[in-house]
Amino acid sequence: MMQSYVTRAEISVADQLAQFIEDDVLPGTGVTPEGFWAGLSVLVNDYGAENAALLEARAHLQSQIDDWHIAHRGKPHDADAYQDFLREIGYIVPEGPDFTIETPQTDPEFATLAGPQLVVPITNARFALNAVNARWGSLYDALYGTDALGDLPPAGGVDAARAAKVIGWVRSHLDKVLPLAGGSWRQAGALAVTDGAFGAGGLPLRDPAQFTGYSGGTFLFKSNGLGIEIQVNPEDQNAMDDPSAIADVRVEAALTAIMDCEDSVATVDSADKVLAYRNWLGLMRGDLSETFEKGGRKITRRINADRIFNAPDGQPLTVRQRSLMLVRNVGHLTTNPFVRDKNGADAFEGLVDAAVTVLIAKHDLARGTAQNSVTGSVYVVKPKMHGPAEVAFATRVFDYVEDMLALPRETVKLGIMDEERRTSVNLKECIRAARRRVAFINTGFLDRTGDEIHTSMEAGPMLPKGEMKSQPWIQSYEMRNVDIGLACGLRGRAQIGKGMWAMPDRMGEMLAQKIGHPQAGANCAWVPSPTAAVLHALHYHLVDVAARQAEIAAGGPRGTLADLLTIPTAVGRNFTPTDVARELDNNAQGILGYVVRWIDQGIGCSKVPDIHDVGLMEDRATCRISAQALANWLHHGVLTQDQVMEAFRRMAAVVDRQNAGDADYVPMAPDFGGLAFQAACDLVFLGRELPAGYTEPVLHRRRLQRKTQL
Repeated sequence: MMQSYVTRAEISVADQLAQFIEDDVLPGTGVTPEGFWAGLSVLVNDYGAENAALLEARAHLQSQIDDWHIAHRGKPHDADAYQDFLREIGYIVPEGPDFTIETPQTDPEFATLAGPQLVVPITNARFALNAVNARWGSLYDALYGTDALGDLPPAGGVDAARAAKVIGWVRSHLDKVLPLAGGSWRQAGALAVTDGAFGAGGLPLRDPAQFTGYSGGTFLFKSNGLGIEIQVNPEDQNAMDDPSAIADVRVEAALTAIMDCEDSVATVDSADKVLAYRNWLGLMRGDLSETFEKGGRKITRRINADRIFNAPDGQPLTVRQRSLMLVRNVGHLTTNPFVRDKNGADAFEGLVDAAVTVLIAKHDLARGTAQNSVTGSVYVVKPKMHGPAEVAFATRVFDYVEDMLALPRETVKLGIMDEERRTSVNLKECIRAARRRVAFINTGFLDRTGDEIHTSMEAGPMLPKGEMKSQPWIQSYEMRNVDIGLACGLRGRAQIGKGMWAMPDRMGEMLAQKIGHPQAGANCAWVPSPTAAVLHALHYHLVDVAARQAEIAAGGPRGTLADLLTIPTAVGRNFTPTDVARELDNNAQGILGYVVRWIDQGIGCSKVPDIHDVGLMEDRATCRISAQALANWLHHGVLTQDQVMEAFRRMAAVVDRQNAGDADYVPMAPDFGGLAFQAACDLVFLGRELPAGYTEPVLHRRRLQRKTQL
């Protein structure tokens, strides 16, 4: 179906988008249609030219780095000469004096609290509602229904032995993080409040200040700033043989949730983008709902309302029930035909995202109650920026957006994703470029590794993907992100985040391992589901992140720039045929499993079975690293094109089998002529030429072709 456009100012706008903006978004914002379109025209045409120049600068730097590696091929790597070269070409910029960020008015979820963070595709209203409502969750349910305690629950009704195991585990956790004076939660009696003081069978808390409120049979506590809610109901099945009559323990879980317009969605035209923007509008107005069937009955999900408790002194205490939302815009690279500039070229999508997502957020800023941000802020995550100049450009874009929408300066707070190598080596200067806006930095192993491979593509064959996490560059990367963030004053003002736990069905492993993120000084870390958020919250009960950050800061810098610039090549390594086959099949299967859903069904993020049928959360970042890994080995002769094609064909049959239960799935085998299979091949065979190894150009082009067939 051909897209029709209307002219607004000096841009062409898809009629579906224009109607949505004028009829649904602008009313109630105080912004006129003429003013909005005039402002967007400036962004698309004038700022678009600057955006294009930044991309040209990226390409020029990459070309120079390629040439350097080619010229030095076959020689021992000279790390000092390499670093000097990167400074000479401007890849590494001069580092200025120390400074402290000046970001005003961040919400407590950024400034003082530490806890899990969700990332969800904004195009899926149900997932978005689940995320915003994941501020609190049942610990009993999370432990009972997953393998967190070592195994999965048996089929059928509630297993009494398993329930008892869960209850015992929770009581032990409460003894650690909410200890009673002179006793244990395992033997505690009836819970009560007397003259504003809490007691369990007459036993007070060791720290009475941890008790923060109550309402009927519900008692509220804090551990390292996170809420713990104990519900009493003598008639509940969990409480019948319990002297304390505890029916459930709920914990404050996902403090923040990123509503994602980028890596976890497939938005390639106006219909897709309007769906994304419409769901964001519903969240910002507070009226988003979704009706679906579950267990044979219809359920309508809406945004949770706050709850009112009594504080210990008897005064009303409002307890927030919603995650604080951020919105992730796309990066500087992507264009989209939903808007076209005065010359008829597709607009840079990130510029339109900046204007539209912030315009929509004005609805939240105007609400009197249940606002997303209590400080009047709009939190925008900006991904895939390469270096300080690109961060400075994003800052100027939001300066302009605030002016065009009549918002106070620094209303928009910026999240900087440290996921590209040029940002990592210049992180201090990137933060400086947004020092009055930055509210969030984080690390992301997958995209960062994809860029590591692509940047040094000509240096030689890289190590297998599974060996990357043990390399000096990534150890330095993770430590420097925290160290530099603390040195720039983010502690007490902004989030320092860590990446995703990608195995949503392996909660036992997550419970054992992900405590490493708060121990590393991160006051937020990504989790794949509300249940995972509940379990990860337990780590923040055990680790005082603010104190840990103070310890890290007092210890001084750890990771070095020299380690960060260590190139993970497999110099002198002779891969066995078994090594090569294992890496090839693993990456080919992962690429196909993700791409086939992206191209054929427009699913940008889902739980995709790996080659061993273990479900992994896959998005464009996971696809990028797999495609770049194969492109690198192909380029250096570790693999041949025939080997890659043969593996793709074999793995297509595997992926077809794994998706056999999906009625909407279109098999790739045996003809291998579909657009999804072609897209997977493009990502590898054209991977060396793709800008920074990004998957977007291929995926968007093939998805647009596929939509014409539907």
